[in-house]
Amino acid sequence: MSQNDTSIQDLYAEASNLRQELQFRDQLVQQLSQELFRLVKGNTNFMPQSEASERYDTQLQELREQLQAVEQQVSFYQEQISARDGEIYQLRQSVQELSDRSRMLEQVVQELPQIYRRKFEERMTPVREKVAILQRDNRQLQAELQSVSYRLALKTRTDSHGGIDLPNFPRVASPQNNISTSNA
Repeated sequence: MSQNDTSIQDLYAEASNLRQELQFRDQLVQQLSQELFRLVKGNTNFMPQSEASERYDTQLQELREQLQAVEQQVSFYQEQISARDGEIYQLRQSVQELSDRSRMLEQVVQELPQIYRRKFEERMTPVREKVAILQRDNRQLQAELQSVSYRLALKTRTDSHGGIDLPNFPRVASPQNNISTSNA
């Protein structure tokens, strides 16, 4: 961007120099015409010499050609300046749009932690509810387990006071009983 600025400044400086040169030449032409008018007016017998007249005409023609060349250069530089001004305007518009977009993105980046916290909280709410339900169920199951363990301990204690529980085997007839029955 600074290169464009320096080239534009150079163009402005060159255009200014050319304008000054053009004004200087205009002044010279005006002075020459005034001097020529004064000489012609002051001397009625004045008859321009053909050599001097031709020389002045050629100088005048050269000055006109130089003036025309300078005018062409000035118009060329003005076109370039206008084109550069258009480019500068477009670049400024682009910079403005990019600055606006950058500000918007910075704002989004600054808001992201809050958005993520909120989304995390939204996701965690059902998880916390499930954890609370599981903890409640766990406490209930532990209470039931303690109750069952207590009842089992009571039953075991009461059964141990009454004697030892032996398994009941089915009674099978002994061989002696069978012999005595068959002899009878």
